[in-house]
Amino acid sequence: MALALRTERTEARLLPEQKKRIERAAHIKGLSLSDFIVQHADEAARKTIQEHNSWVLGDRDRNVFVQALLNPPKPSTRMKQAAGRYKNHTATRNARGNSGA
Repeated sequence: MALALRTERTEARLLPEQKKRIERAAHIKGLSLSDFIVQHADEAARKTIQEHNSWVLGDRDRNVFVQALLNPPKPSTRMKQAAGRYKNHTATRNARGNSGA
């Protein structure tokens, strides 16, 4: 990450033992405290976003999911009613020219 591009600033309050531990880890990695914090916070942010945006299923759950896609159950009466209400709702909105955007 180029230093010239770093224009944003943030701050954090740490417990003394947290700061000492982070300083020690930064020293071990040969990084400044700031570079260490930015690097690891960014890695944690990327991981958190990736975990939020993807599903990881175990074998059993994956098989159930795939089977449901390949062999979907017939819609229940309640599902048909809900689909009808949705169609009526969207038809009414579209007739009024209200796309909801």
